[in-house]
Amino acid sequence: MVVGVIPARLGSSRFPKKILAPLAGKPMVVHAIEQAQKSEKLDKVILAIDSEETKEALADFDFEIIMTDSNHISGTDRVAEVIKNIDDVEIVINIQGDEPLTDPKIIDGLVDTFKDPNVHMSTVVSRKLTVSDLLNPNIVKAILDENANAVEFKRNIFDLEIGGVYRHLGMYGFTRNALFQFTNLLPSKREQERRLEQMRALDNGLPIHALITNSHHWAVDTKEDLAKVERMMGGTEETIEQEE
Repeated sequence: MVVGVIPARLGSSRFPKKILAPLAGKPMVVHAIEQAQKSEKLDKVILAIDSEETKEALADFDFEIIMTDSNHISGTDRVAEVIKNIDDVEIVINIQGDEPLTDPKIIDGLVDTFKDPNVHMSTVVSRKLTVSDLLNPNIVKAILDENANAVEFKRNIFDLEIGGVYRHLGMYGFTRNALFQFTNLLPSKREQERRLEQMRALDNGLPIHALITNSHHWAVDTKEDLAKVERMMGGTEETIEQEE
């Protein structure tokens, strides 16, 4: 079984309670769930929450919701808590709850990376990387080798390799065993220094294969981001191009 899990922590330092922020008549996280449910490759989508407030706010929606420990350090740990209680899961997709415009075809593509038996962990990168993105430490850059495996993830790029640098999109896929292998590892030094959880995998010899796309990235980190996404959802193709 292939399961998509959306870890949805209520606390957020930059934008408190952003997963419940109203967006086009619904809490923002609902849009993320609905997009994930359009995937043709997921057998199930689960929302992993950490708050009774979230549970109450979503009471009128018919989604599978599982309450998880509020003390998890990362979303991946929250995903692992859900999966450990579902024995027949073979592939797990960790989907961001603050990306209401997630393309379900990207989810399907990530699932398909596991057709290769050598892939145990994968992620998504995009060719849509501007000069301003390269200079922005909030935009994580992925450096790939010739086989589309991640070599590095950096916030700041000083050793640009032409053709090998991509914008990292924060969606991950795991085989069941790789998920628990990852969450059982201690945070690595580079992970802590860069504040990039995926460095733990590279630092412990767990390869990360990358699905290369042309996707745009519209995560909601601030109220300004939310307003931008709402304009895009209610706008024309021209509006979307302007927002890009």
